[in-house]
Amino acid sequence: MLNNSKQKNKKPISLEKGLGLIILLFTLSAFSSLAVSSNVPDITSKQLNAEYWQKKLENNEVMAMKSEEISAFNQELFASNPHIVDPLTSPSKLSKAELIEKIKSISRIPSSPRFYANGSQLSKQNFENYTANLNIEEVAAKNTVRFGLVSKRSALRTFPTLDKVFNKAMDLDLDRFQETAVFPGEAVAILHSSKDGNWLLVQNYNYLAWVQQNDIAIGDKEQIEDYLARKDFLMITGSKVLTSYVPNKVAVSELQLDMGVKLPLLSAAEQQDELYGQSTSGSYQVKLPTRNQDGSLSIQTALIGRTQDVNQGYLNYTPQKVIEQGFKFLGERYGWGHDYNGRDCTGFVGEIYKTFGILMPRNSGQQGKGTYGTNFRFDKNATTVTKLNVINKMQIGDLIYIPGHVMMYLGDEEGKPTVIHDVKGLAYWKPNGEFYKGSLNAVSVTPLIKLHLNETTSYVDRIYNIKRLTLNSVEGL
Repeated sequence: MLNNSKQKNKKPISLEKGLGLIILLFTLSAFSSLAVSSNVPDITSKQLNAEYWQKKLENNEVMAMKSEEISAFNQELFASNPHIVDPLTSPSKLSKAELIEKIKSISRIPSSPRFYANGSQLSKQNFENYTANLNIEEVAAKNTVRFGLVSKRSALRTFPTLDKVFNKAMDLDLDRFQETAVFPGEAVAILHSSKDGNWLLVQNYNYLAWVQQNDIAIGDKEQIEDYLARKDFLMITGSKVLTSYVPNKVAVSELQLDMGVKLPLLSAAEQQDELYGQSTSGSYQVKLPTRNQDGSLSIQTALIGRTQDVNQGYLNYTPQKVIEQGFKFLGERYGWGHDYNGRDCTGFVGEIYKTFGILMPRNSGQQGKGTYGTNFRFDKNATTVTKLNVINKMQIGDLIYIPGHVMMYLGDEEGKPTVIHDVKGLAYWKPNGEFYKGSLNAVSVTPLIKLHLNETTSYVDRIYNIKRLTLNSVEGL
């Protein structure tokens, strides 16, 4: 029961004050719920938004390269870089020696031991089983090269198997048979089939490895060339987009399309007002490669809602757009070789730049050591001061290479360069003198200077190149 004597001494709270108190409590509660707990030093919650970095740009519409320059950039890359190829220019036949050389270039038995997830070491017999499935004994004197289009995202593997293997460190995130991935609409040259008939050795624009045959639709070279030559196309600009659901049509229903996927749009004459039992007025109609039961290519129409994160044609290559695209992956789990339905450091930057029409080699060493773009290279004798002089002049989107890793420059925060990257480990010295070593394992925004590989080696110590994607190849140092 209430004490009436005490109640008499209390003034009633006005409606306005009561509402104000409720709003204040709600605001404080919301602020508390939005607080960011993180093991990343010197990064605040406001820095985890693309808009924060975009607002710092003096001129956010400066074009780094125009469309015709990007086209010339890619042409030069195909002409001069051995790690970028047009699979449709592959010869129609390969000799026995040529094909065996390609098989062995990817499917090599490692010199160091490998282990299964249960800790057992792969035996000589295990590797003999994998090499037997390479089907080398069936390589003929002359071997016909076929061509195809990728019908759904699929892993490229060292050997024709889904078995996961690891090195002696037993980091179960790093499957050493995982190489990279291919995506819907990509062309591949098909060089060979595994002994069990479930795998194909394929070459896409930047990698050679084994892919499950059920994810490749085999077609005539002319048909594939026509598909790729379509000038009007839809570019996937979100981290992941799904085609619209279609009852009883699995091949085109809710298919995942990752950033950088490019699909031809139907011409006005080809479009339909209604399709798959729905109006198409709110959708884009795209040509999607699908695989028939016999493995042959069939081009079908898929619908993608107009509210999806897509763009008609390539995005304009501006610093503002580079930042925007990078942040669309923020927080995505790190996936070694595009594992875990994600991507790794080079997959991260590669997918971003594909939305502008820019292609790059697959691996970080191939990118960092490549001569394309403007390069600020450092030899092993380069001092920290020399590197910092270049770091302080970086531009948005510059790529920073250390052995086995690449980062993308976001901007400067009170004299501290900040990067966004898809990264596994995290290490740095705390202000109290304690050395912290933990995990990021995701696309993350971090400081550059403070990061370490170990107690004595910083990221800056290991930087060997800072690359700016420009038309002309320039050695900046």
